[in-house]
Amino acid sequence: MSKRDFYEILGVSKTATAEEIKKAYRKVAMQFHPDRNPGDKAAEEKFKEAAEAYEVLSDSEKKAQYDRFGHAGLSGAGRGGGFGGGGGMNMEDIFSQFGDVFGDDIFGSFFGGGGRARGGGARARGIRGSNLRVKLKLNYEEIAKGVTKNIKVKKYTSCTTCGGDGAKDKGSVQTCRTCQGSGQVRKVQNTFLGQMQTVTTCPDCNGEGTTITSKCSNCKGAGRVYGEETITIDVPPGVQAGMQLSIGGKGNAGERGGAAGDLIVLIEEETHTELQREGLNVVYELYVSFTDAVFGTNAEVPTIDGRAKIKIPPGTQSGKIFRLKGKGFPNVHSNYEKGDQLIHVSVWTPQNLSDEEKAALEGLSDSPNLKPQPEKTEKGFFDKIKDLFS
Repeated sequence: MSKRDFYEILGVSKTATAEEIKKAYRKVAMQFHPDRNPGDKAAEEKFKEAAEAYEVLSDSEKKAQYDRFGHAGLSGAGRGGGFGGGGGMNMEDIFSQFGDVFGDDIFGSFFGGGGRARGGGARARGIRGSNLRVKLKLNYEEIAKGVTKNIKVKKYTSCTTCGGDGAKDKGSVQTCRTCQGSGQVRKVQNTFLGQMQTVTTCPDCNGEGTTITSKCSNCKGAGRVYGEETITIDVPPGVQAGMQLSIGGKGNAGERGGAAGDLIVLIEEETHTELQREGLNVVYELYVSFTDAVFGTNAEVPTIDGRAKIKIPPGTQSGKIFRLKGKGFPNVHSNYEKGDQLIHVSVWTPQNLSDEEKAALEGLSDSPNLKPQPEKTEKGFFDKIKDLFS
């Protein structure tokens, strides 16, 4: 089943501002909220669908990736590697990440405050870690074939001494006395409409429902320490400079058991000494001598994965383009599309001639066969380019 367009799900245009996207998500999520539609699986799926759309469109990087490549550009990203957005969200993820879109008082007053914390009793645990950015430079062969890279990243990692909860031992974690473990405090206010109940995050435990009486000596209660981690990155074939891969959960570890951020990998390309990339195609400039152009020759040219031999026919004109089909880059979004290698021939005009060479050429200068005869030659440069892709 094909995925629906994220803009369609939220009912906004591609030019919508961040605030308009936020308001649209709030409206859709309120409509299909589980508290308002108890037991309705269809409503729950639409609620998750809206959260997935908001996760992408509220993130400028993921939104740009989605605008450029659609769902294909988000395949697997943010949830274990690959490109772009977030699939497979559960209810706890949604309420912990996006509950602030609604405001702390909405669920208590609008949905009746029936003793339900966000996400069906699930509380946000700790503070989510921040995303990390790294640059990864690849050569043409790695881009063409895909590659697995192991890189060392300096980052916050979960404290192994306390397991990430920041406490000295299990007995040091106690139920918050202020909220009695709910992570929320309720307040009843008298208004001209009658009594209204509001729910806010507990100020003493920050919504976690627990407090620490004795902190871990290693992380000082943060639940994380600064160190280094070796991370494996699987790069698919055909990526281009400027593309980003998002690896979920490989950013900075969260505080006190909070979810880890993502690792954003920016792709860069190493400059090739002989080849030049043009989209999916590879271009090579082949210089041949005047005599080789006249009599024909065999030439060896570099390719992404080695060298190849091509035949230069007699009478080849400068500007002739040869094509090696399938010798370019694969399309990162297609298993079947692949570019070509284009070989542009330039006939080299000699610049430093001996007296004997000059005399020999001058003796031929009046030969009619050496005069330019464009009406008898092949098509022009732009016509050749057009023919290659027709």
